[in-house]
Parts: sequence; structure tokens; C-alpha cells
Amino acid sequence: MGSYLLLIVAALGAGLINSVAGGGSFLTFPALVFTGVPSIIANASSTMALIPGSLASAWAYREDFHGVENFPMRPLAAVSIAGGITGALLLLYTPQRTFDSVLPWLMLAATLLFTFGRQISQSLKRMVHIGAVTVVVAQFFIAIYGGYFGGAIGILMLAVWTVFGLTDIHVINANRTVLGATMNGVAVVLFIAAHKVWWPQTVAMLIAAVIGGYVGARWAKKVDQRYIRAVITLISVSITIAFFVRRH
Repeated sequence: MGSYLLLIVAALGAGLINSVAGGGSFLTFPALVFTGVPSIIANASSTMALIPGSLASAWAYREDFHGVENFPMRPLAAVSIAGGITGALLLLYTPQRTFDSVLPWLMLAATLLFTFGRQISQSLKRMVHIGAVTVVVAQFFIAIYGGYFGGAIGILMLAVWTVFGLTDIHVINANRTVLGATMNGVAVVLFIAAHKVWWPQTVAMLIAAVIGGYVGARWAKKVDQRYIRAVITLISVSITIAFFVRRH
């Protein structure tokens, strides 16, 4: 019961922060691993658990969905599907021992992206401007990463879209939730077919993540994201260190 309570609390928090600032997998994935779930299965189960929460957030953001000039939404959706499938297949064909070896480095990369993604995107925006083709190509590689691991994919999308010229954070969050759910959704189909989802833990987390995702999206417009991001950064750094220690 203690393990399930930890998973529910982690998923509730993940749903909240995913809708506000992204980074929810920093809570759900480690919670699964630290309660005894093998890392590849934990990655697949965490992805499955967070998708409905992302859709709940998207519904809460529905008033912020509107056309943005020159923003190639349909091509972005197409490459998100293709990249999500590619990343999921890469994960399924990665040996467990190999994934455990690279896992701390994936966590470190995701932590750095989450912590410094906004600064990087603002610096790039001052130096370069990218067009629709570049955004679509970048989205494909983001989706591969999303299907394989997924930590900080929201930050990656935010960074690229900011350089493209999107400035309205609510519009970005609305589209981010949909495309994130798209790439993860196709990955999850493959994870389920490969029997890589542990359902008792996943269902418990899924319900909590939906509640957190909807509440968080309604709350996101009122909260200062800097404080949320600072807390997530502290958590992600601590968990990354724990994974490096666990590796030895």
C-alpha cells in the first residue's frame, strides 16, 4: 500500500506540473523504479499513465487553441507520430542492461534541458530565426526522443517553437500537450503490444494524473511558473544524483 500511495502522489504531482511547466516524468518514472519496477517497463508505464493527464490538460486549454500564422500544425502532428513510433521501437530493442547504463545520463540530459531550456531558446531566438521546415524536422527528432524516454520533451518543443516565433505561452502549452500526447500515444500502443506496461501501477497513476492535469491546467494561468520550475529542478537534480549512485 505504501508503494501505491507513493505512485498516486507522484502521478498527481506529475499531472499538475506537466500542465504548468512540463517535467512530470521526473516524478512518475523514478517513483516506479524505486518501487521495484524494471526501468524499461517503468518508462513505458509512466508514459501510459501520463497520456490521459495530458489530454485532460489539453481540454482545459481548449480556449487557447487557435490558428497561428505559418505554424505547420498538421506536419508537426505527422512527424510526431512517426518519431514516437521510431523512439518506441528503439526502446523496445534496447537491452535492459544497456538502458540501465544510459539511464542516469538520460536523466542528466533531461534535467539540464529542463533547467536551462528557456535561456537557451531565448539566446537562440536573438541569434537565429527558423522556418516551418526546420521546425518540422526538429519536431521529428524531439518525437524520437519522446518515444524513447521523454524527459523534458515539453521544454524541447517550447525552445524550438520560441525560436520559430511563438510567444503566447498559453498557445504553446495548448499545442504542446496535444503533440506530446500524440507522440507518446503511438509509443504506448507499441509498449502495450510488447507487454511492457504493468497495469495495476499504471491505472493507479493514470487516474491521479488526470485529476492533476486538469486542475493544473486551470491553475496554470494564475501561478508564477518560475517557482514551479525551481521546485522541479531541485527534484530532478536530486533524482539524477540518486540514479548515478544507484548505478554503482
